[in-house]
Amino acid sequence: MAHSAMAGSGWGTTEGDDPLQTAVWRLRSRACWADAAALLEPVTADTALQRTALLVERCLYTEQGWAEAEDALRTAEALAHSDDERGAAACERGQLAYAATVHGVRDRADEARAALGRAAALIAPGAGGRALLDFRRGLLAENLTRSPQAARAAYRRAHAGATAHADPLLQSFTWRHLAGLALREGELAEARHGFAESLRIREELGYLVGTAPALVSLADAETEPEASRLREEARRLFRLLGGVPTWLAQQLAPPATGAATA
Repeated sequence: MAHSAMAGSGWGTTEGDDPLQTAVWRLRSRACWADAAALLEPVTADTALQRTALLVERCLYTEQGWAEAEDALRTAEALAHSDDERGAAACERGQLAYAATVHGVRDRADEARAALGRAAALIAPGAGGRALLDFRRGLLAENLTRSPQAARAAYRRAHAGATAHADPLLQSFTWRHLAGLALREGELAEARHGFAESLRIREELGYLVGTAPALVSLADAETEPEASRLREEARRLFRLLGGVPTWLAQQLAPPATGAATA
């Protein structure tokens, strides 16, 4: 399983000067997803979907909270009435099923594919939610289907959509995953550029919980001593956030010393 596939929801940061959205973003960016979700009353499809996205992202980054995310998702599905709303709910179901599969909780790959396929039938091409859907379809292609060509095509569509709809956070994910594919093909210059762009965007947005993964990715494409400096900074942030994202723990473990035990 490629841990670099752990991505966030992609929906925006702060929406204008809305103090509620600003508070939600600040909590989310600091790995306080439950606190952020508690600020949102799921009385409309929009707030129910945003609350679901927060709790699904928590599952990805912490491997906890699965039942709460499922409950929030069912509420969002019940409140969804338009094609866009139903499509967004299906997209979240696909992401939750994908997260459960890659984390080894339960194999829900078929459910993930079906949900994202349903979302594709509901979300119109060019709509705001299409870029996020394309990105998530790329994750499935890369990490479940093992088809890097299909993943690259999906990530490129997602990147174009995120650019068109001015979604810098999603751009940070598409930069990073396109760079990851480039790195595996030995395209070091392309990989460094993509990883550096992803890190720059996350630092500018203050997306703290996503900064350590971005640092580790860039370190993988750098030479010493820069690679060690980047990993040490990632370790500092990882500790600061209490070991989140959990899937970075193995990558950031200090090098083993002494002889290995049998």
